Amino acid sequence: MILIKNIEVYAPEKIGEKDVLITGNKIYKISNEISLNTNLKIKVIDGKNKILIPGFIDSHVHILGGGGEGGYKTRTPEITLTDLTKHGITTVIGCLGTDGTTRTMSNLIAKAKGLKEEGISCYIYTGSYQFPVKTLTQNIQDDIILIEEIIGVGELALSDHRSSHPSIEDLVKVASQARVGGILSNKAGIINIHLGDGKENFSKILQVVENTEIPITQFLPTHCTRNPKVFEEALKYAKKGGYIDFTTSTTHKFLENGETKCSKALKITLEKNIPIENITFTSDGQGSLPKFDSKGNFIGLDIGKSSSLYEEVKNAIIKENIPIEKAIKVITENPAKILKLKNKGTIEEQKDADIVILDKDLEINTVISMGKIMIENKKIKVKNTFI
Repeated sequence: MILIKNIEVYAPEKIGEKDVLITGNKIYKISNEISLNTNLKIKVIDGKNKILIPGFIDSHVHILGGGGEGGYKTRTPEITLTDLTKHGITTVIGCLGTDGTTRTMSNLIAKAKGLKEEGISCYIYTGSYQFPVKTLTQNIQDDIILIEEIIGVGELALSDHRSSHPSIEDLVKVASQARVGGILSNKAGIINIHLGDGKENFSKILQVVENTEIPITQFLPTHCTRNPKVFEEALKYAKKGGYIDFTTSTTHKFLENGETKCSKALKITLEKNIPIENITFTSDGQGSLPKFDSKGNFIGLDIGKSSSLYEEVKNAIIKENIPIEKAIKVITENPAKILKLKNKGTIEEQKDADIVILDKDLEINTVISMGKIMIENKKIKVKNTFI
């Protein structure tokens, strides 16, 4: 048992100073005061002058590594447990990217299961940039229905010179299979779309939505702040009811100091009266961030950092004056609802005990995943299997 005393709770809505009791991997009780038999084995955490929020959900991470656009030496490394937990991430969704050849669905599912064994929650998308979609069972619908960890399709690339350039009909088939697979398994069946710098932008997604019965909420386009034009179109897309995802690791020029600032983009989006519930942040952790010249030639590479996820949320709170309870939604409640992660994203009784404790300066102090303390007082308590 873990008892957190006298802590300010954002669930993500502010519910005031509470005591929170964790038993096993669940939040058992939230109350103004909880008193327990002192003979019980209880870990007590003093929450005075601290803030409790839900554990973070990073729903676009290259857990196997990504890249290779500059040759084999530019393949980025796999993510580790503490790459995630020390930055407050207790749930991660893994995906393949450009390389669906040397990194496979078998590799991805094994990595996901390994992260689960180490103590965090992990799900994955089936597929990669390419069409036809490379799956585990040779069928999108079967993957989603039969494989516990698979919740949708991704990262299918559109509007990018590295894309397989699927037709509208191809995209309809993928969306249909994903949707039915999700319905039959009570999963999201979402299609995570990589948006590149090309001319197509959101057009293919919109054509699918306008000409079929597939709802706009079946898609989750990412990299929506990669350049001004994509961002402008993303705002229009969100006004139609679509979900938009901002990549916190993106290095493309956009808003200020030559770098995209998702915190600023969030403020602009909210000022346009777009519902906060339609917006998520993801890190693109361990993904390669290649740079190409105007002719598509590779000229350099950066790597996505999981640390950027909460950094941009914190910037939204401190620099953009977005209230805590609103800013943290983009990495907690929103992705949980969009991806149908039913026990994630909020601080409620009987939900999974995924918790981040912040100091008053909003620095991460303690991280609890599925009821287990991973980080305590900024020190790693549960380390990677291989150090």
